[in-house]
Amino acid sequence: MTTVDVRRVVDAVWRMESARLIGALARVTGDVGLAEELGQDALVAALEQWPQTGVPDRPGAWLMATAKHRAIDTFRRAERLRARTAELGRALEVAQNDEPDWAAALDEVVEDDVLRLVLMSCHPVLSREARVALTLRLVGGLTTDEIARAFLVPEATVAQRIVRAKRTLGAAKVPFEVPAGPDFTARLSSVLEVIYLVFNEGYAATAGEDWTRPELCHEALRLGRILAALTPAEAEVHGLVALMEIQASRLRARVGADGEPVLLTDQDRSRWDRVLIGRGLAALARAEGTGRSLGPYALQAAIAACHARARTVEETDWPRIAALYEALAELVPSPVVELNRAVAVSRAYGPAAGLELADALTEAPALRGYHLLPSVRGDLLEQLGRSAEARAEFEQAAAMTRNERERALLRSRAAANGPENRRGIGSGSAGPRAPAPPDGSPTPSR
Repeated sequence: MTTVDVRRVVDAVWRMESARLIGALARVTGDVGLAEELGQDALVAALEQWPQTGVPDRPGAWLMATAKHRAIDTFRRAERLRARTAELGRALEVAQNDEPDWAAALDEVVEDDVLRLVLMSCHPVLSREARVALTLRLVGGLTTDEIARAFLVPEATVAQRIVRAKRTLGAAKVPFEVPAGPDFTARLSSVLEVIYLVFNEGYAATAGEDWTRPELCHEALRLGRILAALTPAEAEVHGLVALMEIQASRLRARVGADGEPVLLTDQDRSRWDRVLIGRGLAALARAEGTGRSLGPYALQAAIAACHARARTVEETDWPRIAALYEALAELVPSPVVELNRAVAVSRAYGPAAGLELADALTEAPALRGYHLLPSVRGDLLEQLGRSAEARAEFEQAAAMTRNERERALLRSRAAANGPENRRGIGSGSAGPRAPAPPDGSPTPSR
C-alpha cells in the first residue's frame, strides 16, 4: 500500500473514530481542547508509523490505544509536577500510590461520550458560527481547511473560531455531561439547529459558483444519524433525519449537466434516490411512533414526504402541504414559513390566493434583503399575466442573491418577462416554468 493510500485510510478512520476518541479523552481530562490535542497526536503517529508497519487490523482501536498512552504520560507529568511543587512548598505530601488510575478511566466504556461531545460543541454559550465550526471539527473530524472551503471563508477565520470556542467553553466551565430536563431540551435544540444549518448550506449554497455542496449534506446526514442512534426516544431528532434524508434524495436531480439549478417542478424524478427516500420515510415513521406531537423538523419532513410520494408535480397533495405549513406556522411563527405557505397555497388554490399571502410579507423586517420573497412574488405575478411586475421582482431577487448560479436563473426569468417575450405568458400559458414549490426546507422556491 502506497503512502497516499495509507493517508486515505488514516483520513477515513479519523472521520469514523474521532468523535468517540475525543469524547472518551474529554470525559477523563475535562478539557475538550486537551482531548483534541491528544487525539491529533495519535493521528500524527498513525501518519508516521502506518506507512512502515502497515495499517493495523483494528485501526480505530490502535488510535484509541495510542491516544490513551499519550494521555497517561501527560497526566503523570502533571501529577509529578504538582507533587514536586507541593513538596517544595511544604504544603502537602503526595504518596506514590495516590496516583489516579488513568488507564482504567480511559478503558471505561461510556456510551454517552459522543453525545456529551455533541452537546458541548453546540453549547448555547458559543456563537452560531463557532458551534458549526467546532461541531464539524470535533464530531465530524473535518480539518480547518475543509470547513473553510465548505463555507467559503478564510482558513484563519475558522481556526480562530475554533480556538475561541474552546476558550469560551473553558472560561464558562461548561461541564462534560448530558444535561437533564429542560436543559437537555434546550441544548438538543441547539444541536439540531447546527446540523440543519450545515445541511442547508450544502443543499442550497448561500454564495459562490456552486448551486449545491453535496459533501456538506452528507456530513450533516452522518451527524444526524449518529445523534438519532444516541437519542432514540427524541421525535425531533428522527424528524430532522427524515427531512435531510428525503431532501438529500433529490441532490442529483437538482443540478443540470452544466451545473445549472434544476428546480423541483422541472426535476427528473427517476433520478431521485429511492433508498434515501425509504430511509427518510422510515425515520418519519419513527418520529411519529414516539407518541409525541410532531415538532418543526418532523412537520417539514412530512411536507417533504408529500413530494417524495408523488410521481409527478400534478399528483402532489398540495392541500395537505398547505395545511402542514399552516400547522408549522402556528408552532413556530416565521415570515419564511409564511412565504413557503404562500407557494403551497398558490399550488392548491391558485396564484391569486398565494400572492395575497406573499404581499402581506413585503413589510416584514426579517425578509428585508431576502431574495426569495421577490422571487416568489415574481413567479406568482407571472402566472397571473402581470409580466412587467414579474420582471421587476425577478431583477430585484437577482440583485439580492449571492449565489452565481441562482443569479443567472433569476436574470433569465426576468428576461423571459420582457416586452419581447410577453406574448403567451400568463395563466395557463406555456411560458417559463415556475420555481419549485416548497419541499420542507426553510428556503422556498427550491
